[in-house]
Amino acid sequence: MSLQVNDSNPDEFKMKQEKPAGPTKDGTYAKSMGGTELMNKALLERVDKDLLEQFNIIKSRVREVSDEKPNILWLHDLWNDPENQHLSDAEKRKRFERLIFVSNYQMQTYMLAYGIPYSETFVLKNAIDPITIPKNAKDGEQIRLIYHTTPHRGLNIAVAAVQKLAETMKDKIHFDVYSSFNAYGWPHRDEPFKEIFKQIEEHPNMTYHGFQPNDVVRKALESAHIFAYPSIWTETSCIAAIEAMSAGCQIVCPNLGALSETTGGFATMYHWHEDLQTHANIFVNFLQGAINSHRSEDINNKLLFQKNWVDNFYNWELRANEWTGMLQGVLELMKQRKKVDDSK
Repeated sequence: MSLQVNDSNPDEFKMKQEKPAGPTKDGTYAKSMGGTELMNKALLERVDKDLLEQFNIIKSRVREVSDEKPNILWLHDLWNDPENQHLSDAEKRKRFERLIFVSNYQMQTYMLAYGIPYSETFVLKNAIDPITIPKNAKDGEQIRLIYHTTPHRGLNIAVAAVQKLAETMKDKIHFDVYSSFNAYGWPHRDEPFKEIFKQIEEHPNMTYHGFQPNDVVRKALESAHIFAYPSIWTETSCIAAIEAMSAGCQIVCPNLGALSETTGGFATMYHWHEDLQTHANIFVNFLQGAINSHRSEDINNKLLFQKNWVDNFYNWELRANEWTGMLQGVLELMKQRKKVDDSK
């Protein structure tokens, strides 16, 4: 099966360099409900406030470095984001007691790009609250596909694939799309995708939901079967995939960036291709296969194992303990350093 897909995506790095509101002093965006902001909110809710108060934790974009508290730089973005150029300077890196990464893949790209040693780094992966799947939530003959991340990450390919598959599968499939830059408080960035949104709205097998809060998306995942994610964005992690896995969804995605690490071998994964048209044709065939085999016993067993793994490995109870241990370790190292300095 083959299809044609339009490349309407703007340049991702130019988009990320624009700052319509600008990050706050801790690196987050005030009106954003993106992954970084969701992780920061969860961290503040789950780790001891007195411990957190002893640190200045900056998220990706350095705007204010403390002279009074140890600085922790919690990196969520790609190594080649222009905001990260300062990390090539070993002296500037000394401002931070630790560089925190959200995946081993991400950490190693920074290390190779900027000559950062392991001793300056630490990996603390993203986390979620596990999703409880109601009984019978996924019953019914129809296979529900979902896409629930920003549109520039591969929505154009996903829409073209569903359009093609719907020609023969008809009402066997339905595609729910939760996608908008309103997640970051940047609605004007949706403009290049208006035509794709229109195609979704006009197609009987698709529903466009725009931006919805995380709790609404999590609810939708409960009844979804497949996360259709033909990613063209190099992920440093993928919270959308983690939540989909917890909700018992099969994931169809390429082996781009940290997706292999994040999905732990459970995804229906294909080899990524630089050419958009080739990528689209690979994806539509993998998605078709996933739909046709989704009700099989093998897939059901795999998804049960997947949920057990992700709920144990990516839950906030575990991650909060890891954060606590890391921060306490930094304080202990600082104390030991001070002892050595005082003894000189």
